[in-house]
Amino acid sequence: MSIDWIENELKNVDLEDKRLNERLADVLAALSERPNLSIPAACGGHTETIAAYRFFDNKKSTFDKIIRPHYQATERRIAQHEVVLCVQDTSEIDLTKPQQDVQGAGPLGEGDHRRGAFLHLLEAFLPSGVPLGAIWSKILIREDKEPQETPPTPQEKKRQQNLRYMQPITEKESIRWLEGFREVNQWAGRNPDVSFVCTGDSESDIFELFAEPRVPNAHLLVRACQDRCVAGGDAEHGSIRSAVSACPVLGTSSVFVRARQPAVACTKKNRQLVRKSRHADLEIRATPLTIRPPKHLRGKYEAVTWNVVLVSEPHPPQGEEAIEWILLSTLPITTLEQVLLIIEYYASRWMIEIFFKTLKSGCGVEKLRFEKMERLLPCLAVYMIVAWRVLMLCRLGRDKTETSCEIVFDASEWQSTYRVMHPKRKLPKTPPTLHTMIRLVGELGGWVSSPNREDMPGPQTVWIGLQRVRDFAWAWKTFGPDSHGPDSQNKKNV
Repeated sequence: MSIDWIENELKNVDLEDKRLNERLADVLAALSERPNLSIPAACGGHTETIAAYRFFDNKKSTFDKIIRPHYQATERRIAQHEVVLCVQDTSEIDLTKPQQDVQGAGPLGEGDHRRGAFLHLLEAFLPSGVPLGAIWSKILIREDKEPQETPPTPQEKKRQQNLRYMQPITEKESIRWLEGFREVNQWAGRNPDVSFVCTGDSESDIFELFAEPRVPNAHLLVRACQDRCVAGGDAEHGSIRSAVSACPVLGTSSVFVRARQPAVACTKKNRQLVRKSRHADLEIRATPLTIRPPKHLRGKYEAVTWNVVLVSEPHPPQGEEAIEWILLSTLPITTLEQVLLIIEYYASRWMIEIFFKTLKSGCGVEKLRFEKMERLLPCLAVYMIVAWRVLMLCRLGRDKTETSCEIVFDASEWQSTYRVMHPKRKLPKTPPTLHTMIRLVGELGGWVSSPNREDMPGPQTVWIGLQRVRDFAWAWKTFGPDSHGPDSQNKKNV
């Protein structure tokens, strides 16, 4: 693809060495053109591969320094829109190797022999699902615990859980959710014309997050996990769920619920386990509620008033658990349209799961063969930019307007692809639309197209197709009608 986007993405890169800055651009170009291949295969030669590994081994090439210019490019894109969804989520990076552990990796779960790290990501999306890029991220590596001589008793386990629960938020891993929203607050303060909606799943149901000060254009949208106490409720309606369930139905809606695999393999939470894709008919209720802090925080925090939306599936398919979302938000709920907008925003949260799938299955970050975490993390930062780019192309391709494909692809890429896919047709005088080009790229990656097919290729077929587009473009530049080789005069009719 055109390198213009790389120049824009790395506009403010500073690795304290001009040669390292240039090498980062080369590595990003190579990995973005062949995201599904190994680093040696993507780099295309021994010299380039050695240079890439030396780059990742350089102490100046850190995760934070590599990803920082991407954050800045994301902010430039965000400033062009009115509403941006800032989605937070955590995914494990499983680096377990059968022969040798990655030095610096930590345990992924209690009683679990797997090793790796956790990536907590705050990614910006448009309500349509188009990713704008990362806003902030945090790498979590757990420390190894000393093995206990004897297994703890159930009473001891409960006591340890209570102690963890009573810890201040600053000593818990869950501080990451608060840190992410604080970052959103800062971005909202710098961009007052943009409405930021920070969205999180049930793991982000943390009272300290509800009580966090915010600027007027920074909103929160969280799926409730705990049925907290509400102020002024009677014995029957003293919790969030019972209070909102007692409200009348405002309307109904039908949403497509995507299949789900747990983001963290060792999870045992019901709302994070496997489910099948389906359309669900839902009832909608909404009301403002004053939520009381938990007992151990009542001396530190006051009650907060939030708008609560209950989305429930009264008649789920046989064998499937009913869909139920209790959404807590600072967004208005005065009209049904506003309530439906909250539901739409939360339904768009699944795009971050697609991002993680692109990062791990497409870019193969869990298969990287690095011996140390300090070498792997800079490569992870590069692949986060690559995954954003692939997913952005997939989502932009859904736009059926007359947007030219040349906003993404240069002439050699779309012309060579068009000729390969339509060998009996003449090249069009104007570039095809981006929608058409992404469908062609998907076909190159194995996606089956038909005139009546409305859906679009997914990240896996797009990243495979992009590799072939890159090869076609190289051949077109080298041997095509616009090449400058000795036979160029005989190529006018190619």
